[in-house]
Amino acid sequence: MLTDLYNDKILKLASNISRNGRLDKFDFSSVAVSKLCGSKVIVDIKINNNSISDFSHIVKACALGQAASSVMADKIIGSGFNELKKLHITMQKMLKEDGPPPKGKWSDLMVLEPVKDYKGRHASVMLTFDAVVDCINQFELIEVDRLSRVEV
Repeated sequence: MLTDLYNDKILKLASNISRNGRLDKFDFSSVAVSKLCGSKVIVDIKINNNSISDFSHIVKACALGQAASSVMADKIIGSGFNELKKLHITMQKMLKEDGPPPKGKWSDLMVLEPVKDYKGRHASVMLTFDAVVDCINQFELIEVDRLSRVEV
């Protein structure tokens, strides 16, 4: 039922999004848009030692996308690339393959587990994760290019 989706915990997360706006100086930025519902997330990150040192976002999404972005904003600082890539995979598996929800510092995301039954809502939940991983991929491509030039 839709009441499972838009429960008090999700609505509370959605109404308490931190780190709104754009960073004055960022290393990478990404825009993720859901073609199905039109939800959109813009993410800016700063990187230090292969981890996230600063983060901001603009979230124009339903309460589900807002809740996911809210957890991301609260937990991402200090997170490493591998951790965030694994989180992306865990969220995809939770939604699409009935996998377990994230654990540890990301356990607040378990509130989004009922979304698995509403495929039309998956994209909105995944926007923030897609954008963060895209930023990481941008960084890694530049690093590979830089290292290949050094080796030549």
